[in-house]
Amino acid sequence: MRFPATRPASQSIDALQKLLGLREKNSAPPRPRKSTDREVPGEEIAPGLRLIETHLPMPAPDYELSLAFAKRHDESVDPRNLLFFDTETTGLAGGTGTRAFMIGAADWHIDSRHGDGLRVRQLLMTTMAAESAMLDVFTGWLREKDTVLSSYNGRCYDSPLLKTRYRLARKADPIAPLDHVDLLFPTRRRYRGTWENCRLATIERELLRIVREDDLPGSEAPAAWLNYLRGGSARNLRRVAAHNHQDVVTLALLMLRLVEVEAAGEETVPFVEAP
Repeated sequence: MRFPATRPASQSIDALQKLLGLREKNSAPPRPRKSTDREVPGEEIAPGLRLIETHLPMPAPDYELSLAFAKRHDESVDPRNLLFFDTETTGLAGGTGTRAFMIGAADWHIDSRHGDGLRVRQLLMTTMAAESAMLDVFTGWLREKDTVLSSYNGRCYDSPLLKTRYRLARKADPIAPLDHVDLLFPTRRRYRGTWENCRLATIERELLRIVREDDLPGSEAPAAWLNYLRGGSARNLRRVAAHNHQDVVTLALLMLRLVEVEAAGEETVPFVEAP
Protein backbone atom coordinates (compact mmCIF):
# COMPACT_ATOMS: atom_id res chain seq x y z
CA MET A 1 0.00 0.00 0.00
CA ARG A 2 1.38 3.41 -1.00
CA PHE A 3 0.91 6.47 1.19
CA PRO A 4 0.89 10.04 -0.21
CA ALA A 5 4.10 11.91 0.28
CA THR A 6 4.03 14.22 3.31
CA ARG A 7 5.37 17.74 3.40
CA PRO A 8 8.08 18.67 5.88
CA ALA A 9 6.63 20.22 9.05
CA SER A 10 8.20 23.60 8.31
CA GLN A 11 6.53 23.77 4.89
CA SER A 12 3.14 22.83 6.36
CA ILE A 13 3.41 25.58 9.00
CA ASP A 14 4.43 28.14 6.37
CA ALA A 15 1.47 27.16 4.20
CA LEU A 16 -0.91 27.39 7.17
CA GLN A 17 0.40 30.80 8.17
CA LYS A 18 -0.04 32.06 4.62
CA LEU A 19 -3.58 30.71 4.53
CA LEU A 20 -4.44 32.28 7.87
CA GLY A 21 -2.84 35.55 6.80
CA LEU A 22 -4.97 35.58 3.66
CA ARG A 23 -8.14 34.93 5.61
CA GLU A 24 -7.32 37.62 8.18
CA LYS A 25 -6.72 40.09 5.39
CA ASN A 26 -10.01 39.24 3.69
CA SER A 27 -12.01 39.43 6.93
CA ALA A 28 -10.55 42.77 8.07
CA PRO A 29 -12.94 45.71 7.61
CA PRO A 30 -11.92 48.05 4.82
CA ARG A 31 -10.13 51.16 5.95
CA PRO A 32 -11.90 54.42 5.12
CA ARG A 33 -10.31 56.29 2.28
CA LYS A 34 -8.42 59.40 3.21
CA SER A 35 -10.48 62.37 2.10
CA THR A 36 -9.18 65.58 0.62
CA ASP A 37 -12.14 67.46 2.16
CA ARG A 38 -10.76 68.01 5.65
CA GLU A 39 -11.67 71.66 6.17
CA VAL A 40 -13.40 72.33 9.47
CA PRO A 41 -14.70 75.74 10.54
CA GLY A 42 -13.23 78.03 13.17
CA GLU A 43 -9.72 78.62 14.42
CA GLU A 44 -7.52 76.32 16.44
CA ILE A 45 -7.14 77.68 19.97
CA ALA A 46 -5.40 74.59 21.41
CA PRO A 47 -4.04 71.41 19.84
CA GLY A 48 -7.05 69.63 18.34
CA LEU A 49 -9.57 72.21 19.63
CA ARG A 50 -11.30 74.72 17.38
CA LEU A 51 -13.41 77.75 18.26
CA ILE A 52 -16.22 78.81 15.93
CA GLU A 53 -17.64 82.24 16.78
CA THR A 54 -20.43 84.18 15.08
CA HIS A 55 -22.59 87.17 15.99
CA LEU A 56 -26.23 87.72 15.10
CA PRO A 57 -27.94 91.15 15.00
CA MET A 58 -30.33 90.24 17.80
CA PRO A 59 -30.03 92.79 20.63
CA ALA A 60 -30.73 91.69 24.17
CA PRO A 61 -34.10 92.62 25.70
CA ASP A 62 -33.84 95.76 27.80
CA TYR A 63 -35.83 94.24 30.66
CA GLU A 64 -35.49 91.27 32.96
CA LEU A 65 -37.14 88.08 31.77
CA SER A 66 -39.80 86.65 34.05
CA LEU A 67 -39.46 82.96 34.80
CA ALA A 68 -43.19 82.57 35.48
CA PHE A 69 -43.44 80.32 32.43
CA ALA A 70 -41.20 77.86 34.31
CA LYS A 71 -43.43 78.00 37.42
CA ARG A 72 -40.98 80.35 39.13
CA HIS A 73 -43.43 83.24 39.50
CA ASP A 74 -41.39 85.47 41.79
CA GLU A 75 -38.15 85.10 39.83
CA SER A 76 -36.64 86.86 36.84
CA VAL A 77 -33.29 86.82 35.08
CA ASP A 78 -31.09 89.41 33.44
CA PRO A 79 -30.98 88.26 29.80
CA ARG A 80 -27.26 89.05 29.62
CA ASN A 81 -26.58 86.44 32.30
CA LEU A 82 -28.20 83.67 30.28
CA LEU A 83 -25.99 81.11 28.55
CA PHE A 84 -27.90 78.83 26.18
CA PHE A 85 -25.98 75.63 25.58
CA ASP A 86 -26.16 72.33 23.76
CA THR A 87 -23.74 69.47 23.16
CA GLU A 88 -23.05 67.06 20.33
CA THR A 89 -21.92 63.71 21.65
CA THR A 90 -20.58 60.32 20.65
CA GLY A 91 -23.86 58.63 21.61
CA LEU A 92 -27.27 59.14 23.15
CA ALA A 93 -27.06 56.53 25.90
CA GLY A 94 -24.92 58.59 28.26
CA GLY A 95 -22.59 56.91 30.73
CA THR A 96 -18.86 57.17 31.15
CA GLY A 97 -18.17 55.97 27.61
CA THR A 98 -20.02 58.89 26.03
CA ARG A 99 -18.24 62.18 25.54
CA ALA A 100 -19.13 65.55 24.07
CA PHE A 101 -17.07 66.42 21.01
CA MET A 102 -18.80 69.79 20.55
CA ILE A 103 -20.22 72.34 22.98
CA GLY A 104 -22.26 75.20 21.59
CA ALA A 105 -23.27 78.26 23.61
CA ALA A 106 -25.13 81.49 22.86
CA ASP A 107 -25.37 84.63 24.96
CA TRP A 108 -26.20 88.30 24.52
CA HIS A 109 -23.00 90.25 24.24
CA ILE A 110 -21.80 93.75 23.36
CA ASP A 111 -18.45 94.36 21.72
CA SER A 112 -16.84 97.18 19.76
CA ARG A 113 -16.87 95.28 16.48
CA HIS A 114 -20.36 93.80 16.36
CA GLY A 115 -22.31 95.93 18.82
CA ASP A 116 -25.17 94.39 20.77
CA GLY A 117 -26.25 90.98 19.55
CA LEU A 118 -26.40 87.27 20.14
CA ARG A 119 -22.94 85.72 20.27
CA VAL A 120 -22.66 82.06 19.32
CA ARG A 121 -19.50 80.20 20.33
CA GLN A 122 -18.81 76.56 19.58
CA LEU A 123 -15.97 74.34 20.71
CA LEU A 124 -15.11 71.45 18.39
CA MET A 125 -12.66 68.66 19.17
CA THR A 126 -10.77 67.32 16.16
CA THR A 127 -8.76 64.88 18.27
CA MET A 128 -9.62 62.80 21.33
CA ALA A 129 -6.80 64.46 23.27
CA ALA A 130 -8.45 67.90 23.09
CA GLU A 131 -11.15 67.13 25.66
CA SER A 132 -9.25 68.57 28.63
CA ALA A 133 -8.69 71.87 26.82
CA MET A 134 -12.33 72.01 25.77
CA LEU A 135 -13.54 71.55 29.34
CA ASP A 136 -11.18 74.29 30.55
CA VAL A 137 -12.42 76.77 27.94
CA PHE A 138 -16.05 76.01 28.73
CA THR A 139 -15.33 76.55 32.43
CA GLY A 140 -14.01 80.00 31.53
CA TRP A 141 -17.23 80.82 29.69
CA LEU A 142 -19.33 79.80 32.68
CA ARG A 143 -17.34 82.09 34.96
CA GLU A 144 -17.48 85.21 32.79
CA LYS A 145 -20.57 86.52 34.61
CA ASP A 146 -23.38 85.45 36.95
CA THR A 147 -24.28 82.72 34.53
CA VAL A 148 -27.73 81.17 34.37
CA LEU A 149 -27.75 78.12 32.12
CA SER A 150 -30.58 77.39 29.72
CA SER A 151 -31.06 74.30 27.58
CA TYR A 152 -33.59 71.91 26.09
CA ASN A 153 -33.48 68.73 28.17
CA GLY A 154 -29.97 69.69 29.24
CA ARG A 155 -30.79 69.17 32.90
CA CYS A 156 -31.32 65.45 32.22
CA TYR A 157 -28.74 64.88 29.49
CA ASP A 158 -26.16 67.56 28.63
CA SER A 159 -25.37 68.69 32.18
CA PRO A 160 -24.94 65.19 33.67
CA LEU A 161 -22.78 64.17 30.71
CA LEU A 162 -20.48 67.18 31.08
CA LYS A 163 -20.31 66.72 34.86
CA THR A 164 -19.15 63.16 34.25
CA ARG A 165 -16.48 64.31 31.82
CA TYR A 166 -15.21 66.89 34.34
CA ARG A 167 -15.08 64.21 37.03
CA LEU A 168 -13.22 61.74 34.80
CA ALA A 169 -10.76 64.48 33.86
CA ARG A 170 -10.27 65.21 37.59
CA LYS A 171 -11.43 68.78 37.19
CA ALA A 172 -13.73 70.83 39.39
CA ASP A 173 -17.35 70.80 38.23
CA PRO A 174 -18.37 74.37 37.25
CA ILE A 175 -21.94 73.41 36.31
CA ALA A 176 -23.48 72.16 39.56
CA PRO A 177 -23.44 75.56 41.37
CA LEU A 178 -25.29 77.33 38.53
CA ASP A 179 -29.00 77.95 38.15
CA HIS A 180 -30.44 76.09 35.17
CA VAL A 181 -33.64 76.92 33.27
CA ASP A 182 -34.53 73.89 31.18
CA LEU A 183 -36.99 74.93 28.47
CA LEU A 184 -38.22 71.42 27.67
CA PHE A 185 -40.49 71.10 30.69
CA PRO A 186 -42.44 74.37 30.39
CA THR A 187 -42.72 73.83 26.64
CA ARG A 188 -44.09 70.36 27.20
CA ARG A 189 -46.58 71.57 29.82
CA ARG A 190 -47.97 74.23 27.49
CA TYR A 191 -47.93 72.47 24.13
CA ARG A 192 -48.28 68.76 24.86
CA GLY A 193 -51.18 67.53 22.71
CA THR A 194 -51.10 70.61 20.50
CA TRP A 195 -48.54 69.12 18.12
CA GLU A 196 -47.40 65.55 17.47
CA ASN A 197 -44.46 65.88 19.88
CA CYS A 198 -42.33 68.44 21.69
CA ARG A 199 -39.03 67.76 19.98
CA LEU A 200 -37.02 70.92 19.41
CA ALA A 201 -37.40 70.61 15.63
CA THR A 202 -41.19 70.50 16.03
CA ILE A 203 -41.21 73.52 18.33
CA GLU A 204 -39.06 75.40 15.82
CA ARG A 205 -41.41 74.66 12.98
CA GLU A 206 -44.74 75.15 14.74
CA LEU A 207 -44.02 77.90 17.28
CA LEU A 208 -41.07 79.82 15.84
CA ARG A 209 -41.74 79.15 12.14
CA ILE A 210 -38.14 78.07 11.55
CA VAL A 211 -37.56 75.49 8.83
CA ARG A 212 -34.03 74.16 8.57
CA GLU A 213 -32.43 73.39 5.22
CA ASP A 214 -29.92 70.56 4.71
CA ASP A 215 -30.04 69.82 8.42
CA LEU A 216 -28.10 66.82 9.66
CA PRO A 217 -30.16 64.93 12.28
CA GLY A 218 -28.54 64.86 15.69
CA SER A 219 -28.54 61.07 15.61
CA GLU A 220 -26.01 61.18 12.75
CA ALA A 221 -23.58 63.47 14.56
CA PRO A 222 -21.53 60.67 16.22
CA ALA A 223 -20.88 58.97 12.87
CA ALA A 224 -19.91 62.29 11.27
CA TRP A 225 -17.29 62.97 13.94
CA LEU A 226 -15.87 59.46 14.07
CA ASN A 227 -15.65 59.34 10.28
CA TYR A 228 -13.66 62.57 10.35
CA LEU A 229 -11.29 61.21 13.02
CA ARG A 230 -10.62 58.21 10.79
CA GLY A 231 -9.59 60.41 7.89
CA GLY A 232 -12.98 60.81 6.22
CA SER A 233 -14.66 63.87 4.77
CA ALA A 234 -15.40 66.89 6.96
CA ARG A 235 -18.62 67.71 5.08
CA ASN A 236 -20.99 66.14 7.61
CA LEU A 237 -18.96 67.53 10.50
CA ARG A 238 -19.58 71.02 9.13
CA ARG A 239 -23.27 70.14 9.00
CA VAL A 240 -23.08 69.08 12.65
CA ALA A 241 -21.66 72.51 13.50
CA ALA A 242 -24.48 74.21 11.59
CA HIS A 243 -27.05 72.06 13.39
CA ASN A 244 -25.57 72.90 16.79
CA HIS A 245 -25.43 76.61 15.91
CA GLN A 246 -29.14 76.64 15.09
CA ASP A 247 -29.97 74.72 18.27
CA VAL A 248 -28.52 77.36 20.59
CA VAL A 249 -30.03 80.24 18.59
CA THR A 250 -33.40 78.50 18.80
CA LEU A 251 -33.04 78.27 22.58
CA ALA A 252 -32.69 82.05 22.85
CA LEU A 253 -35.73 82.59 20.60
CA LEU A 254 -37.76 80.01 22.50
CA MET A 255 -36.96 81.61 25.84
CA LEU A 256 -38.24 84.98 24.59
CA ARG A 257 -41.35 83.41 23.11
CA LEU A 258 -42.24 81.54 26.28
CA VAL A 259 -41.86 84.73 28.29
CA GLU A 260 -44.16 86.57 25.85
CA VAL A 261 -46.79 83.83 25.78
CA GLU A 262 -46.90 83.60 29.57
CA ALA A 263 -47.24 87.37 29.92
CA ALA A 264 -50.06 87.45 27.37
CA GLY A 265 -51.80 84.42 28.82
CA GLU A 266 -52.08 82.93 25.35
CA GLU A 267 -51.76 79.36 24.14
CA THR A 268 -50.06 80.33 20.88
CA VAL A 269 -48.42 83.41 19.46
CA PRO A 270 -48.42 84.86 15.96
CA PHE A 271 -45.57 84.33 13.56
CA VAL A 272 -42.56 86.58 14.10
CA GLU A 273 -39.68 86.55 11.64
CA ALA A 274 -36.58 84.97 13.22
CA PRO A 275 -33.09 86.22 12.36
